[in-house]
Amino acid sequence: MFFNSFTFLFLLTLVLVLDRTLPSARSKKLMILSASVVFYGAWKPIFVLLMTFQALVDWYAARAIGATEDRRKRRAWLIASIGINLAVLGYFKYMAFFATSINDVSLALGGTYQLPVPHLILPIGISFYTFETMSYTIDVYRRELKPTSSFLDYSLFITFFPHLVAGPIVRASAFLPQVVDEDGSRSARRRLGYGLCLFTIGMFQKVFIADGIFAPLADAIYATPANASTADGWLGTMAFSGQIYYDFSGYSTCAIGLAACLGITIADNFHSPYAAVGLSDFWRRWHISLSSWLRDYVYVSMGGNRHGAWKRYRNLIATMVLGGLWHGAAWTFVIWGTLHGFLLVIEQGIRRLLAALKISLVGIVWTAIGIALTYFAVCVTWVFFRAPTFHDAFTMLAAMFGVDPGDGIKLFARRGQDVTLAVTAIVLMLATHVCWRRSRFDRWIEHRPWWVRGAVLSLVLAIVAASIAASTTQRTFIYFQF
Repeated sequence: MFFNSFTFLFLLTLVLVLDRTLPSARSKKLMILSASVVFYGAWKPIFVLLMTFQALVDWYAARAIGATEDRRKRRAWLIASIGINLAVLGYFKYMAFFATSINDVSLALGGTYQLPVPHLILPIGISFYTFETMSYTIDVYRRELKPTSSFLDYSLFITFFPHLVAGPIVRASAFLPQVVDEDGSRSARRRLGYGLCLFTIGMFQKVFIADGIFAPLADAIYATPANASTADGWLGTMAFSGQIYYDFSGYSTCAIGLAACLGITIADNFHSPYAAVGLSDFWRRWHISLSSWLRDYVYVSMGGNRHGAWKRYRNLIATMVLGGLWHGAAWTFVIWGTLHGFLLVIEQGIRRLLAALKISLVGIVWTAIGIALTYFAVCVTWVFFRAPTFHDAFTMLAAMFGVDPGDGIKLFARRGQDVTLAVTAIVLMLATHVCWRRSRFDRWIEHRPWWVRGAVLSLVLAIVAASIAASTTQRTFIYFQF
């Protein structure tokens, strides 16, 4: 079930009505839990059982960890929990990838034996809810969180439909206190107008901007990279930078808005990432819930900044490689993550050198240069994220840097209006990111009068409805595949 479907709008309307009419907090939570199961099960009902299994594993593991002070028992329960979760994730998401990679190596070395490659359906959202359940158990093990006594609240944390299939990745420490609700505090926190406004803006980002403006151009250019000229390569890659931002940011905005309608606060997942100065700043602004998860549970666990510069760099690169692999079971994603890791190391080296030389690069000019260089580096890495194969990625990069450009896809001649609209949208995207670099649009919306929200809601809703009606294809959110 997709946010941009009439079936979901019916379910949402029913949930909002029942959340205001059911008599008790418990009945409301049971209703939201049931709606979340329906939302997820509408795709493949059988995978509800898989999610339930993983939730039960971490529920019992966390309870067992919290019930003992024996260090070995606590560690054993933690290892069992993490091992089972990673085994499930690895089987469904990476089994075919590893089998294919081993077969390719075998063929390259002259071998004849080939492993069978399983053709598995990837459970939607498995990477997101697996990280959420794992973080719960790890936090209990670290004594940063007490295991909850309510399985209903815990189940709601895992299945809460606004963030279930594509994030943001929510922490139990932030979510569970909001659903205890013994005194009706959740109902008092409901912000229906604000939430619906964010949801509509998120749909506008997805349907009108990502799908309507950027996706057709990016798809057309990346479909035939050998024909791409230098201008085509950069246009297609910058269009994809807009597509993936508005697609994923749009989903996150929808999720945050839907949660607000139900009295739940979910932290921001994006903050003007294309106005970042440096890759470190970029990852503080892009997919914030994932980058903070990798920092707290991978980077810190490996030693973090401790034990000297070289081990810090090793930990940083390894964390980003795992971040790339989290995004997809393909070597292109691994290279994407690895590139970000090395760029982060280079950036830290440059910062240390400048600090040693007592050189301070401050001011508007240096900030503008930093933003431009960061966006340039991010776009180069996006090529590996978007291209389906290494051959296509290197072909596109060769075109972008003028090494071996094609004759041109002649997009302007065939789709001049679309190209003009996309270029305009790219410029506006970068300009708005710079303008909102130190502030947040959602907070601006939150403090506007009701009539301003109503006007924004009406205008954007009309554009979204017209875009859906005019669309001949329904595109899923990009991060559904992760």
